[in-house]
Amino acid sequence: MDNIYHTPAQIVENTIKAAEGKARLSILKCILLGMIAGACIAFGAASSSAAIHNLSDQGLAKTLAGCIFPVGLMMIVLVGGELFTGDCMMLLGVADKKISARSMIRTLVTVYFSNLAGAVLIAVLVYFSGLLDYTDGMLGAFLIKGAYAKVNLTPMRAVCSGILCNILVCMAVLMASAAKEVAGKVLAIFFPICAFVIGGFEHCVANMFYIPAGMIAATNETYAAKAEELYGITAEQLAANLNIGGFVSNIIPVTIGNILGGMVFLALPLYAIHKSKTLNGTK
Repeated sequence: MDNIYHTPAQIVENTIKAAEGKARLSILKCILLGMIAGACIAFGAASSSAAIHNLSDQGLAKTLAGCIFPVGLMMIVLVGGELFTGDCMMLLGVADKKISARSMIRTLVTVYFSNLAGAVLIAVLVYFSGLLDYTDGMLGAFLIKGAYAKVNLTPMRAVCSGILCNILVCMAVLMASAAKEVAGKVLAIFFPICAFVIGGFEHCVANMFYIPAGMIAATNETYAAKAEELYGITAEQLAANLNIGGFVSNIIPVTIGNILGGMVFLALPLYAIHKSKTLNGTK
């Protein structure tokens, strides 16, 4: 009787094969799949923010957000999409000499900026949909507060938080690939992503929604006034920090952390552990 799930060695082997497929994607397909993935993560971020924006208990708010946010990765895994953070596992294919480092970098760069395009598109649509008017504009103010906090993270915290985040995100992707049925994949994704959200760790693609959404919300006088009233963030502080420079100051160290988390802290150790089993085709 066949196993109802893939073993860890099989997961590594299947991830290597998947890396070969990703490296062969045309630029157009890569862009479209990347935009879909960026949009999916943005949907998870937007909906979880709407659910928790007026909760004062931080633990309860993070737990509720952790229960909603995983829908983004579920959509990507089950329907299709290329997510930069998960694609860091392509290093397994490079380590096994199935793909070149150049092809991996080409794919990752294309996916990265495609994720950005998809996430920003949803941020714009969310703003014009009127969603941020929830609770007399409190949701808009909440997104401003969140974005403001992110752009003021120190580089060290951003890198370390990014490492922790992508260990969990890549683990969710690997665990989902272990399951052979949809229900198993959903459960495998849910718990690691829930843990990353509750931990408040930094995900570069999620931040591609959160920070631009906060920047757009800050242009609205109602939301900006609400942010000052509720959180004490002045218009001067927003102008000085919540801008393109602030976005770059967050996204670069977070991306570095995500790369380290997925590649150095997870992909390489897994390859070292399972290489012989993978190459011999044993379970």
